[in-house]
Parts: sequence; structure tokens; C-alpha cells
Amino acid sequence: MSTSIIYLVYLVAAVLFILGIKGLTKPRTAVKGNRLSSLGMLIAVVVTLFDQSILSYQWIIAGIIIGGATGATLASKIQVTSMPQLVAMLNGFGGGASLLIALANFLDPQSATHTIALISIAVTILIGSVTLSGSFVAFAKLQELISGNPIAIPANKLLNGILFVAAIVLSIMIVNNPNDTVLVYLLVAVALVLGLLLVLPIGGADMPVVIALLNSYSGIAAATTGFITGNTVLIVSGALVGASGLILTQIMCKAMNRSLFNVLFGVMAEGGETIDADEVYAGKVKSSSAEEIAMMLETAERVIIVPGYGLAMAQAQHAVRDLANVLEGRGTQVLYGIHPVAGRMPGHMNVLLAEAEVPYEQLIEMDEINPQFEQTDVAIVIGANDVTNPMAREDKGSPIYGMPILNVDKARSVVIVKRSLSPGFAGLPNPLFAMDHTLMLFGDGKKAIVELTQSLKEAD
Repeated sequence: MSTSIIYLVYLVAAVLFILGIKGLTKPRTAVKGNRLSSLGMLIAVVVTLFDQSILSYQWIIAGIIIGGATGATLASKIQVTSMPQLVAMLNGFGGGASLLIALANFLDPQSATHTIALISIAVTILIGSVTLSGSFVAFAKLQELISGNPIAIPANKLLNGILFVAAIVLSIMIVNNPNDTVLVYLLVAVALVLGLLLVLPIGGADMPVVIALLNSYSGIAAATTGFITGNTVLIVSGALVGASGLILTQIMCKAMNRSLFNVLFGVMAEGGETIDADEVYAGKVKSSSAEEIAMMLETAERVIIVPGYGLAMAQAQHAVRDLANVLEGRGTQVLYGIHPVAGRMPGHMNVLLAEAEVPYEQLIEMDEINPQFEQTDVAIVIGANDVTNPMAREDKGSPIYGMPILNVDKARSVVIVKRSLSPGFAGLPNPLFAMDHTLMLFGDGKKAIVELTQSLKEAD
């Protein structure tokens, strides 16, 4: 194929990537955006295979068959509640693939022949290794293979700094000594350990930020791999993923009152003073029943449902949609208040509710929904904790102080559907549970909502 045709097709693929990312910014166009991006990648892969001097397609075909079958199986079998783990794992695979390409090119004497290639190889090894090990730690935390709580490591900041400096020094030495393979393997080892130490101290509450950041790392690694192989479309696609991931990370940081600098160096979730739950609740928590709450909902004109990770764990999204249908059938306006970091990955609640075919226009982001709580008759919180905790607004000694929250406590009545009074990821009691206008509906989220829906139907 002529160079002009190749670059023209790559340009088409790059445009499809950009249109795809734009489509992913809104729930209504997300599926279309995903398809456009997939089409762009298919075009890029096919053209690359025809462009390069492939000696044998046997391994490539085997990889397509195995990878395609694995991807199709995961896509059809994976539960939406497990999507964060899958995303973390795919980030790791992306970083690992870039790492292996960099190693292969370094070991090929005909590839690593100029300074730019060597710099690209060193950077790719560093970022790819960090992404690989960090992503699999994130996967292990989300899958509860290891504790989801922050794992304290003595002198963690100092160790991270030493490892980062060591990685930079090794990278420089690799560029100056391209025949020394020991330096490359040392860089891989240092970067893998750095990835572990960056993510281990991070708790479950910060996983949305971690996933967004690791996604960005995988994109940057792919872009630097493009410089190694001289593939333009890989540079473009990797840069798009890297840039969009960093922007998303910044959005997540703002939503959690985190510093991007601290996220980049694994310094997150600094603890504050210990807060006694018994003192916060002080016997003020009021337990209720599905029948009592159904009577409250009978006269409600506006209801806002606030989903959280507890809803995902209970797989209550379809039950919530059934409740909304019954309420709407009675003339009640139903909206959904979506916090950017509710769940364990960016957009988790949007994906979950989309699976239950909740209308896109009812999913209202935090900044838009917050002014509406004061005109809301009943706010129903299902499995959300930290993102509704008034301590973030009022308690300067709280570790979450300054984090933007959903102003659920401003509603006329609040219903909390939760298994118990156990704290959220931040480990803090929630004063919302003890407020005068709050009722607790204890139990499994799905079962509680089904019972509430049934009680409301019986009231008709």
C-alpha cells in the first residue's frame, strides 16, 4: 500500500477515535461512541497488517481468535457490578502489551538504533510496568483478593521518590548504553515495584480516581510505543486516551477534593481525627418499614433516587426502575442524582442504570441536581454513603471535608436503604442517618426496594 493511502486511512481512524470519545461523554450517545471507536481501531489494525512486512500470519490469527473469544466471553458474561475490576484488568493488559513491545524492540538490534527510539523504549518500559503492576493491585483490591483498605507502607513517600529517581537514572543509562540488557531488566523491576507502592496505600474510596489515572497511563504507554514502532495512529490513539484519562482524573479529583499531584505520587486519603459513630447517631436513628415509606411516597410529587455502590452490590437497578415506574404511574416526577464518584469507577452508576433502561434524561449530574433537593418531597438513597455525608460540608476536622456531595439532607424527607449503619469507604459515620427527617429502611437493597414497590402497589 502507498504511504499516502496508509496515512489517509490512519487519519480516518483518528477522526473516528475523536468522534468516539466525544460520544462517550453522554449516556445517550455512549453506545454509538463506543462503536465508532471500535470501527476506527479495526480499520487501523487491518491497514497496519497490510502495511508491515509480516513474515507469517499464524501467530497473529491465533491471537485474534484467542483474544476475540476471550473479549466476547467477558463482554457477555461479566456483571455490571464487576465492571470496575474488568476495566482495571484491561488497563493492566494495555500497559503490559506496551511493555512487551518495548522489550522486543530493545532486544532487536535493528530496531533500537537511534536516540529517539531508545528514549521511547525507556519511557514505555517505565510507564507500561507501572501501569501493569498498579492495575493488577487495583483489580485485586476491587475483587477483594486483598484488603480494599489503604495498606500502610513505612516511608512510602520516600520509597516512591527513590524508585522514581532510580527509574529516571536507569532510563538515561539505557539510552547511553543500548547494549546493556541488565539495565533494561532492572528498569522493569524498579517500575513494577513502583506501581505496587503507588496503588497499595490507596483505599477503595479512591478507586474511581485510580482507575481513571491508570487508564491515562495505559494510553501514554501506547503513544510512546507508537514512537518505537513508527506507527502514527498508535501515537494519536494513545495520546487521546492519555489526555482524556488525565482530564477525567482531574474531574474525579475535584469531585473527591483530592490533589492531582498527590494522586500522581500515590499520596491520597490522608486521615483526620477519629469520629465516634455512637456520638454522631446518639440514639436518633429511626428505623422504618416498607409500608410506612410507601404511605409517604403516596403523596410525593417529586422523588430523587440517589444510587451508590450498595445498589450495585445488591444488583437492585432493575428493582429501582420498577419502583420508579410505579411512582411515575401515580403522577410523581422521578429523577436520579448521580455523583461523579458514586461506585468504583467513573460513570459506574450511569452504566448500571442504563442496563436497567432508565431514561437518560432522568440521570442528573451533581451540580444540576443539588439545587433541586430543596423542592423535593422524598430523596431515596440506596447504598450511597460518603457522597451524601454532610461532614464534607460542615466538619473541618473530617477527612472528607471539602469534597462536593449530593445535598440529600436538603430534601423534605430522606429514606436511606442500607444493610446497617456501617460506614462507607472513608470509614466515617454519616450524620444524615440521624437527622429528624430521615428514615432508615434496613435490609438488602434489592429486597427492600421490591417490598417498597409492592407496598406502594397495594396502596392503590
